[in-house]
Amino acid sequence: MIRDLDSREEAIVAVAREAGELAREFFSKPIEIKLKGKQDYITEADGQVERMIISRLKARFPNDAFLGEEGGAEGAGDALWVIDPIDGTANFAHGIPHFCVSIAFMAGTELALGAIAAPMYGELYRARAGRGAFLNDRPMRVTDADIKQAVVELGWSSRRPVRAYTALIERVLGTGATFLRAGSGALGLAYVAAGRTHGYCEMHINSWDTLAGLLMVREAGGWSNDFLASDGLRRGNAVLACAPGLKDALVTATGVGQANEKLERRIS
Repeated sequence: MIRDLDSREEAIVAVAREAGELAREFFSKPIEIKLKGKQDYITEADGQVERMIISRLKARFPNDAFLGEEGGAEGAGDALWVIDPIDGTANFAHGIPHFCVSIAFMAGTELALGAIAAPMYGELYRARAGRGAFLNDRPMRVTDADIKQAVVELGWSSRRPVRAYTALIERVLGTGATFLRAGSGALGLAYVAAGRTHGYCEMHINSWDTLAGLLMVREAGGWSNDFLASDGLRRGNAVLACAPGLKDALVTATGVGQANEKLERRIS
């Protein structure tokens, strides 16, 4: 059992806020931008923000472990911080303010805490398992809608064929819902929790992009697939999160949440 979760909750909020302000400072000035792969951007801000997050948390919790997008895994144990220093890096690199800092904390196998800072919007999202989800201290709740009125964000990953993404769009549009893509999976999930959109789906996404937002969706009354199945923590997975009234329609349309063999057939 992880003791002192109250202190970690205080820390995750404070560090996410500070990291968001550091990201905002980088956003306002010229920085070095590189490509890790096809449409996979990295900037000097990513590394510096991640190092700051880890240094702050390690100073308070020296025995905890870390899993960061840029630095990989560090340490071992039942207390694990999962960090995306800038989610929406392509947006960030192109001067688009839709990006965020995402931090999650896992106590053993349980997702316990999450915080997402969107500094250009002045927004801080947070959640604690069993205690709700909040946007700038206002409680968040998902918003149900008829599928024909629903807005579903569909994230894209170069780790899956283009046809898998276009087929996903076709199937979701076939339900009567509409779709968008804003370029940040973490904010996409936070928006579902806040009731701004009704669902988020991506055929492959990494844990540092999703865990904080998934906790928010669940604590805001929403549903999500078991993202951590099949070593989703280390290898990533498909994700679907939505208002509960849309679960059946979106599971059928996306294949996410069905048996793994069915999912593989749908996205191949």
